[in-house]
Amino acid sequence: MSALEQVGMPDARSQNLTERFIRETGLALEIAAVVEPALEDLGFRLVRVAHFGRGDRQTVQVMAERPDGTITIDDCETISRQLSPLLDAYDPMPGAYSLEVSSPGIDRPLVRPLDFEDWSGYEVKIELSQLVEGRKRFRGLLEGLEDGEVRLEVDLDQIGRQVIGLPLDMIADARLVLTDDLVRESLRRSKTDKDDRSGGEDDQRPRDRDVEKGH
Repeated sequence: MSALEQVGMPDARSQNLTERFIRETGLALEIAAVVEPALEDLGFRLVRVAHFGRGDRQTVQVMAERPDGTITIDDCETISRQLSPLLDAYDPMPGAYSLEVSSPGIDRPLVRPLDFEDWSGYEVKIELSQLVEGRKRFRGLLEGLEDGEVRLEVDLDQIGRQVIGLPLDMIADARLVLTDDLVRESLRRSKTDKDDRSGGEDDQRPRDRDVEKGH
């Protein structure tokens, strides 16, 4: 058994599979604490908050989705209208800033334990918070979640293809890798969700666009 297999964590059954395990830091963490309850009230869930820029060139990016993983341009506009006055009242930063509300995108970040089940079978990049066997970064085929560990098929030097376990509490960042298979699957899921909502009618409205609001 390798060091990767020996690193343990609490049983996944004791954790909420839909609760974010990757958290922001600094100002983004403060903003996330404000916007996440508001998003939940609107029927959405937070994926990630990012803050970048300085002075009058600051941007707050809020990445969100519905519980089924979808979001439309109209949803982004609704979220922006609700979050804008909330952030104005909270006043998280001095000076002007832009609010961007967007979908997670095709090469989405994986921030909940359930994400690793939902996207099993697709390629991912994972960065750990500390070195394990001399490395922090792994890339491979996602094989789901088992006993609190993300199962990943990777190429290991001098060993070849192996399935390893990466504990959730050591994952600092995880993201799907943009591949042709992933694009096809994302389009299929989007079409299925669109058909379910429209009763099969074709909806030509754009998806996965950003909504910006200046402050």
